[in-house]
Amino acid sequence: MKDLEYEMINTHLHRELAMKLATVLFLICILSPAMTQAEDKQSSAVVIVNNINAMWNAIEKGNLSDYLTYIHPDYSVFGEGDVYLHKGKDKEAIDIGDFINRAKGVRTFMHQPEITVRGKTAWITYYWSDAGSISGKRYTSRGKSTRIFVKENGKWLCIHSHFTEIP
Repeated sequence: MKDLEYEMINTHLHRELAMKLATVLFLICILSPAMTQAEDKQSSAVVIVNNINAMWNAIEKGNLSDYLTYIHPDYSVFGEGDVYLHKGKDKEAIDIGDFINRAKGVRTFMHQPEITVRGKTAWITYYWSDAGSISGKRYTSRGKSTRIFVKENGKWLCIHSHFTEIP
């Protein structure tokens, strides 16, 4: 009789343990994707800020080809002094290439970035300040910017930028 009681208690404990384990596994399965998505968004935000800094570093070093590795083929931009929208990576290569040829000692800094990631699209708003010289004449400027990025083939590329200078 004691063996039967022991077996019943043992079976009950195994069932209870199995139910608790099943509950824990269920919660892990439910919560894990949400945690992974939050981690993915955070890591994407870091990559986007790093990409912008790498773009600025390429300009500072006069390296147009490095800069263009972060630009989407369908890129468009409303620059701070542009009357019209500039379209295409080729147009950006001309514009930035001209700037690189004229500007020296350029340093750009990002302030108060706010990044939103929605799947394979992300946007960032921030303030910027920069300084350098153009044709030997020192300049400083500051402004606000919005950039839109898309993730293609595992890489975040800038597809649109809008810059507004703050006097």
